[in-house]
Amino acid sequence: MPDSTTPDPIPLEPTPKAPPLPGVVRVAPTSDALLDALAADLLAQAVQCVRAFGDFHLALSGGHTPFPLYERLMYDPQYRGLPWQRTHLWMVDERCVPFDDPLSNFGKISEIIVDHSGIPPEQVHPIEGTAADADVRYERTLREVLGWREKGHDRLDFVLLGMGDNGHTASLFPNTAVLHETTRLAARCSGPDVKPDRITMTYPLLNASRVLAALVVGPTKTEMVKRVATGRDPIEEIPIKGIRPVGGELRWYLDSVAAGA
Repeated sequence: MPDSTTPDPIPLEPTPKAPPLPGVVRVAPTSDALLDALAADLLAQAVQCVRAFGDFHLALSGGHTPFPLYERLMYDPQYRGLPWQRTHLWMVDERCVPFDDPLSNFGKISEIIVDHSGIPPEQVHPIEGTAADADVRYERTLREVLGWREKGHDRLDFVLLGMGDNGHTASLFPNTAVLHETTRLAARCSGPDVKPDRITMTYPLLNASRVLAALVVGPTKTEMVKRVATGRDPIEEIPIKGIRPVGGELRWYLDSVAAGA
């Protein structure tokens, strides 16, 4: 007979089933577990790239979903090994507003990361959204800075993406001209549903990246995740379906609710 003094084993929480999305899919039962998994992968990629190339090119998205991740990178001792001194920080997209506007992605990311990480100022690359030629300036900076790398490695190392309820990612919105850009690395996105205008990285730049990580959480994303996984909608209707890495990897980070578990 079992020893009556032996405590019952703690039941393990089942791993939520991953939807059949393209790429690698990680589903976590809680938001804390999800952010830890993503932060650990980001750290590993950063260390590997610094060892291989001498630097690490990281592109971050704005929005409420990733801000807890950025804060965790700053306060959690597990991630103090992030090589900020060797990191180039890029913006995936930006609204055409001043940096002190509450809508500015860089304004918030600067407060959380730039002001506290010790990253050299010359390695921080914001998008000057209020400039008339903001997209041209940003593309020029991308080409100049990435051009210092050896041919074939002149690409972004880790890009954090989100997904809107309408299936947009970065500032690639449904039925906008920027979805058909094939040569530019950065471009302006404008349209009746895009207010104010935005500057965004384009498919050619994003799909050339080493790792693309899509962080998607919450009940408002469940239906869209299902459509991306099983539907036949074109990229004009669901732009995130245009994220198709060439020589890189797409990773999805979902909480159980977004995954439909």
